Amino acid sequence: MTHTLKGKTVAILVTDGFEQVELTEPKAALEDAGARVHILSNRIDSVRGWNHDKPADDFPVDKTFEVARMEDYDALVIPGGVFNADQIRDLPIAQELVKRAAHEQKPIAVICHGAWLLVSAGLVEGRTLTSWHSLKDDINNAGGNWVDRPVVQDGLLISSRKPDDLPAFNKQLMEALAA
Repeated sequence: MTHTLKGKTVAILVTDGFEQVELTEPKAALEDAGARVHILSNRIDSVRGWNHDKPADDFPVDKTFEVARMEDYDALVIPGGVFNADQIRDLPIAQELVKRAAHEQKPIAVICHGAWLLVSAGLVEGRTLTSWHSLKDDINNAGGNWVDRPVVQDGLLISSRKPDDLPAFNKQLMEALAA
């Protein structure tokens, strides 16, 4: 099924060190469906993606976390990448953005290590989600229910394990935004 997302705006939250394909593939899928996509970060100018453990490309930042307003966005996407996820989870302003999205009942889609931000923001208790397998204990210890599936949707929280799961992740994200 093809979804038209014209009029929708999605924010992708990253710091340096995100898994590049976890930004580029959802961004392309969203834009192909007609959505506008903004890259948000803790700094203005650009952020650098990584291909697993090797630096990759730079991407321009549209807005900083500090100036971004959740009411301007219909959903959030949070790529993984160990370096990115470890940094972003420690930023109170990034935690506040995901808390506002949850409060405003907007889809939040996380991939791989991106779920760490939800753990640090206190948003996984009582929720079922998936992630890279090494986050299982973090999610369970935060009161969540970790499962090993390509994609999981619990309410408006969408989660996926790894880059190989991006087709299923993108499909679920499109459906949630089109609903």
